[in-house]
Amino acid sequence: MIDLQKRRIASILGRVSSNFVENPKKSLKIAFLPTGSFYFAQTPRLFSKSLPFSNENVSKSPFVRKEAQAAMLEYLHLTRNLPFMDAEHMSKNSPHFVEKLIERFENQLDVQRLIARFLRYHPINEFEPFFESLGLKPCEYSPFLQRNLMFLSDDELLLENYHVLCNYGVARNKIGKILKEAREVFQFDVGVFQSKLHAYEMLGLSQSFISKVIVCSPYLLIGDVNTEFVEVLQILKSMEIESCWIEEHLLEQETFNWSMMLRFLRLFRNLGCSDEQLGGLIRQHPGLLFEGSGSIALTMIGLLLKFGSTRNELCSIFLQFPQIEVRKFLLNLNQCLLFLFEIKMKVDEIGKILRCHFLLVGSCTLKKTNTILTYLNVGKKRLCEYIQENPLELKKLALGSRVGRLPAEKERSQLLRTKFLLDVGYVENSNEMAKALKHFRGRGAELQERFNCLVNAGLDRKDVCEMIRVSPQILNMKKDVIKSKIDFLVNYLGYPLSFLVSFPSYFNYTEERIKLRFLMYNWLKDEGWIDGRLASSTLIAYSNKTFMQQFVNRHPKGPEVWQTFKKQIYSEE
Repeated sequence: MIDLQKRRIASILGRVSSNFVENPKKSLKIAFLPTGSFYFAQTPRLFSKSLPFSNENVSKSPFVRKEAQAAMLEYLHLTRNLPFMDAEHMSKNSPHFVEKLIERFENQLDVQRLIARFLRYHPINEFEPFFESLGLKPCEYSPFLQRNLMFLSDDELLLENYHVLCNYGVARNKIGKILKEAREVFQFDVGVFQSKLHAYEMLGLSQSFISKVIVCSPYLLIGDVNTEFVEVLQILKSMEIESCWIEEHLLEQETFNWSMMLRFLRLFRNLGCSDEQLGGLIRQHPGLLFEGSGSIALTMIGLLLKFGSTRNELCSIFLQFPQIEVRKFLLNLNQCLLFLFEIKMKVDEIGKILRCHFLLVGSCTLKKTNTILTYLNVGKKRLCEYIQENPLELKKLALGSRVGRLPAEKERSQLLRTKFLLDVGYVENSNEMAKALKHFRGRGAELQERFNCLVNAGLDRKDVCEMIRVSPQILNMKKDVIKSKIDFLVNYLGYPLSFLVSFPSYFNYTEERIKLRFLMYNWLKDEGWIDGRLASSTLIAYSNKTFMQQFVNRHPKGPEVWQTFKKQIYSEE
């Protein structure tokens, strides 16, 4: 008590000395109170002079705050008999509570004396500054306040377990996280807490590692030793990842779910990643395991599976993961998906881009959709087509990149058609290519889709290229028409796909024409008027005049039967 009074006298004498230097004529009277406190009474003066702190900022000054903290320390340690370390930490690390005390004596000098007098006759709820000093905000610790408890000494188990954590090396301002997430820990009987910590030490873990882990995952202190936590450590150890490395990458402000981390490790093993590959991936990108306890990486895997990626592809994709924060990568991914949806891209096309360019999509932060449309001076449909044709151009739409105007539609279409013809075997600048360019209608992307439609039907790529050389107009048809004609050939006429290779001009004729001629030809064959050895391609390719002369008019009833078949076919249509 005497030491505190000496410190207070020295502090005030220091202020007196500084004031005297600035105002030599200023007279000060020191009036001692019976309690040993004192204050300064200034002689009245007829002219104004500003105080060291103006009325507006006196309560906010660091000096006043220190005075309030000193008064609170004196109360907690000397009056309430709390250990000095506890009282000092509470007084210096409960700014909100201290501010409330200062507000009671706003714009008044000698705040320390006033607060000390106030605390002498108005005991405080000690749990408020205590919980705040543990790192909790008032809104977070309010549920822990009890109406029938006011003094910390009334909750002996709380203080006992609090001191166990302090003595074990847990920072006092981190203990609030444990209190918030595992309240029951502070009601352990004497000795229980130490036994739980000892159980984790028996696993070969260091005290510093355990003290950090229990802050990150307070629920590990509840119940017996957590088996999932132990299994994660064992798996990581099998990958030559030791606990000291794990300790470096644990973030105390996060809460780790070791069950989720175990799911992450098991899933990557099931995807075919060896322990050597997975260990290298985690060491290179610890965020995959530690950010969100692996849940962010699991979300990305689910997204890829939803859009059609196979399990075999996933491991190779993640082994090429870029140097970027995992949360940032997922944020970029979501932003890109939103952009593609906003420009009205179809889901299957989005899935194709995501599967083929997953790492690119997550690595760049795109500009806002409206910004991109404005810079490019295009509509959503045009931009959608451009991205589908040039998915790698997405990186040019990222923040910080200079966005140029898209090429003119006519010029772009010509370039894409030329590129397509080169891909299917045409020689650049040849007469054959020039002729083909005149025949082709539609954009380059549409030509490629129609080409793929023929290949996907079962034809060899080389055969399709040759068919196009013979009949380039095939690719002027829409995909649905091409599919319909192939289906008619195979399922109605009963011909193999190889028929198209020998007679690609088949696509030039309508289904009605082909069906009508085959009906007439088969009727004549049944009547015995023809031998049935005519090639089907010849039958289809005959001009209408020739077919009428050689087949329809050949039989007396031919014209009548022809009209009957004709009505039948077109009535079905």
